[in-house]
Order: sequence, then C-alpha cells, then structure tokens
Amino acid sequence: MTYRISTAGSDADWEAIHALLTRAFAFMEGQIDPPSSLTRMAPDCLARKAEAETVLLATSPGLIGCLFAKPQDGALYLGKIAIDPDHQGQGIGRALVTAAEELARQNSQTALVLETRIELTENHAAFARLGFVKTAETAHPGYDRPTSITMRKVL
Repeated sequence: MTYRISTAGSDADWEAIHALLTRAFAFMEGQIDPPSSLTRMAPDCLARKAEAETVLLATSPGLIGCLFAKPQDGALYLGKIAIDPDHQGQGIGRALVTAAEELARQNSQTALVLETRIELTENHAAFARLGFVKTAETAHPGYDRPTSITMRKVL
C-alpha cells in the first residue's frame, strides 16, 4: 500500500479527522474506564487542539491515519494516534511515529512520550515493538487505580 505522511494545515478537514478517530477508537467503547476523551470532542475541538499541536496525517489518497504531537518537558508527547481499522497492520502507525521522531529531532526533543490505557494491552505491545518502554502508571482524576500507562522512546 502506498500512503503519504504530511502535516495538517489550516485547511484540514476536521470532520474527516474526527470521523477517523471515532472509527479507530470504537473498539475501546465498554473496554476502557473512563471513556476516551474523544467522546467529549467535536471536530471544532480537534481544530482548537491543533492550534497548539502538530497533527500528522496519513493519506492514501483519503485519510487513513493521524497523530497529534506537542512539546512537553523536553520530549514530544504523542496523542490521538489513530489508524483506520481497514488499514491497520500495514505500517501506517510506524510511519506516523517515524515522522514524529523526525519532528522531535528537528525541535531538539530527546524522546517521544505517550499514554495508553491500562486495559489496552495490545496497544502496549504495539508501542513496545516501536521501541517504547513503560515508565509509569497514572490514574485519571477520581480514580484510585491506574487507568493509563506512560511509555517513552528515547531518540
């Protein structure tokens, strides 16, 4: 499969990005607690989020993946990583993370950091295959048990 990684511009289709995230995160419904913050976000929320973050898009030619990235404590924090369910397992996530690595290096950041839900062990394994290592467990506000793990990849 041929696809292209690019940075979302001011003309990004936030409806399409929201729809992609919704499709990609649908499997989590009823599996994670608390629910994904995406359930409280509309396309305009993503557009506002992108004002302070870099959004990487994978297209072939339509939208098939995305990743939000922002500087945080000397690292590049990755969030809202999504691959269209019909295109998973084709290296798109790896390509998005590789593009994020290059972005981090260009901005003198020494690592990539992300969080994934404690219940999503398949995500833990996928990120480990990309070189991420678990560094912490955290709890969402109001929870007395870990709800997420933090993973880091030193560049």
